[in-house]
Amino acid sequence: MYPFSKIEKKWTKKWLDSGIYEPDLDNAKKPFYNLMMFPYPSAEGLHIGNMYAFTGSDIYGRFKRMEGNDVFEPIGLDGFGIHSENYALKIGAHPMNQSKVSEKNFYRQLQIIGNGFAWNERLETYDPDYYKWTQWIFIQMWKKGLAYRKKASLNWCPSCKTVLADEQVISGKCERCGHEVTKKDLEQWFFKITDYADRLLENLDKIDWSENVKIAQRNWIGRSEGARVTFPIKDSKEGIEVFTTRPDTLFGATYMVLAPEHELVEKLKDRIENIKEVEKYIEEAKRKTENERIVEGKVKTGVELKGVSAINPTNKKEIPVWVADYVLSSYGTGAIMAVPAHDERDFEFATKFNLPVIRVIDPVEHGVLKTAPGQVIYERVEEAMEKAPGKLEPVILDLEDIRAGRKTYTGNGFLINSGEFNGLHSEKAKWEITKKAGGEKDFNYHLRDWLISRQRYWGPPIPMIHCEKCGWQAVPDEDLPVLLPEIENFKPTGTGV
Repeated sequence: MYPFSKIEKKWTKKWLDSGIYEPDLDNAKKPFYNLMMFPYPSAEGLHIGNMYAFTGSDIYGRFKRMEGNDVFEPIGLDGFGIHSENYALKIGAHPMNQSKVSEKNFYRQLQIIGNGFAWNERLETYDPDYYKWTQWIFIQMWKKGLAYRKKASLNWCPSCKTVLADEQVISGKCERCGHEVTKKDLEQWFFKITDYADRLLENLDKIDWSENVKIAQRNWIGRSEGARVTFPIKDSKEGIEVFTTRPDTLFGATYMVLAPEHELVEKLKDRIENIKEVEKYIEEAKRKTENERIVEGKVKTGVELKGVSAINPTNKKEIPVWVADYVLSSYGTGAIMAVPAHDERDFEFATKFNLPVIRVIDPVEHGVLKTAPGQVIYERVEEAMEKAPGKLEPVILDLEDIRAGRKTYTGNGFLINSGEFNGLHSEKAKWEITKKAGGEKDFNYHLRDWLISRQRYWGPPIPMIHCEKCGWQAVPDEDLPVLLPEIENFKPTGTGV
């Protein structure tokens, strides 16, 4: 039987004593940086996921070492954060003290697995000598306008007293404690990663990743071209700004929809005749996550802001304003122009609440069906089945239902019911209609700025000071790090302090 305890202890000690995995960082001839994820000390020790990741990375590091590279394989503990704090709470310990206990056990286990770690360079994220530099980086980003503070509406667990990501909310409840989740408006710090959206997209072409991963990244960044247009509120200085990828359908906007969190609801509060009904609806919407609000097939709900109407800038017609939870504050401007004839969700909403449906795009020009590259349009399924020509993909349209307003048409075509733009192709009309509406061409992204604030104790303090006279000011470099205070009562209070 293999005496692993005796043999492995001997060689682990020999490797450590000889520094076999310690590269000369200053004089390496063929440096190779083999970085792997640092483990979270959020339980008693390593889990199988750590072993899965570290073993594969270490094999690659050994391969590069055999090729003659000077391999630097650092290790450490990502020990700040809610996971480590929750574990400390669970066992009744202070996270500052528990981090030292976890550190010893994790490093003992990491030595046992025999990876080629450079132990002399290990780090812990809760070490002030380390987080001094994360604080310094934050200050540099703030000086460049890449770190900023704003109010945001977030998932909030009253029991855990912390913000939750959408993924941590299951059927409206906290995945950890099962308590019902609400929405809470909090002042938060953000990193402005959206400033780099185009650069992130362009550079995907330059990296050696699988195409599936690149597609997922492109979809996550989600760049879309469109127009930013403002619909004035009647008898008010306020307006509803929208971003739309289909400005060619502006004449077909028959109502507006605000997200429940939209600031305009509060600004127009005194004019809204049914404000109690609106506020009740908003409170109910706050209990749902974004994923629950936009799930496919969900029955549409909403409340009209009675006493408030918007003006369609293309035809100067008054249109009603609604609040509905299928519009998200985190996407675009948090408001939409609803064009039920040419958008499925708007059509469902309009059908339920008996709102007008005005068709402004027709796939047919003067009675002639136009073909697109690689496609041919047929009016009926039977016709498509009989005549589908080889490799061409048939586009089947039920023109009778579309023209009767019983179905939506989301494709391109030729403008109707659009004043002087009638007869123009929708792609050509887009920017001319945008100009008429007083809008401008713009781009929107699915990517959001990164919220980095925490509502809990165990983390690096943000190195900013709030001055009542001059606002937020950075801590001077010579005063870094701003140390996390050693306090007895570290448990979350939910007060935001």
